[in-house]
Amino acid sequence: MKILLLSVCLIFSFLIGAGLAAEESVPSMDDSSDQQILDFELSGFGKLGKKTWEVKGNSADIFSDMVKLNNIKAKVYGDEDNVHLVADTGTYDKANGKVHLQDNVVLTSDSGAKLVTDSLDWQQDTQRVSSKDNVDITKDNLKAFGRGMEAEPNLKKVKLNEDVKVDIKDANFAFASEDKEAKLDKAKTENQEPVTITCDGPLSIDYEREIAIFNKNVKVVHAQGEMYADKMTVFFDAKGNKIEKVESVGNVKIINGQNTTYSEEAVYTAGDKKIVLTGRPRLVIYSDSSMNFMP
Repeated sequence: MKILLLSVCLIFSFLIGAGLAAEESVPSMDDSSDQQILDFELSGFGKLGKKTWEVKGNSADIFSDMVKLNNIKAKVYGDEDNVHLVADTGTYDKANGKVHLQDNVVLTSDSGAKLVTDSLDWQQDTQRVSSKDNVDITKDNLKAFGRGMEAEPNLKKVKLNEDVKVDIKDANFAFASEDKEAKLDKAKTENQEPVTITCDGPLSIDYEREIAIFNKNVKVVHAQGEMYADKMTVFFDAKGNKIEKVESVGNVKIINGQNTTYSEEAVYTAGDKKIVLTGRPRLVIYSDSSMNFMP
């Protein structure tokens, strides 16, 4: 993503140069561009003539203060992964060095990552990408949704600001205690359902460290129960496909059928499917049968 955005900036620089030349010979008009390029296709090449990027578009309108692109299709060729970007329109603001992509913005990689949003901004001086709109991110078996986003240009670290929802398909995740046979019986049904985690936000995802940190009113919904906490950190395996550990902090509550446990902290490990509760843990058991301690 970083290479892509830098490549887009190089393209804009080329168009800006054309725009500046046009400004010297063609008078500026209020409702029309200084210059227009139709059905353009630009490419960049690296060492030994190897193509590194390409951008196509229906038109590029060059104004005195900005460049407008229509029907953008871009591709960056990487050593390990190729990145594709499409958007209906885009602008480059010459004054503040800001790239804005608008409508049907889709970023995909050959490795399977996908980001979809209505708008995407890249700020040249801070080297950050952001969006104020709803954002969908899909990678491996994790689907994340939220409103508002901030990220590094290479999307290795992403923060979703508000109204976060994450679906994780992991058949090995089961935080409710059951006997072995019951777990095997339910493996084909309940465990095929995704683990759904919601929070007020923000959610921070670090794909390099394979962790996701949920904040404020965190809720986990699974076929076997529910878990609540103020903050929750989910650790994935090296491939990012399976949950290895979940650390919950603050007002932890776990609901398993009619039984509820409370604590200040809880650590769930997927290897043994056990939860360790610390910080004044207590268990509330509801039973229809009465207890009689009298002989």
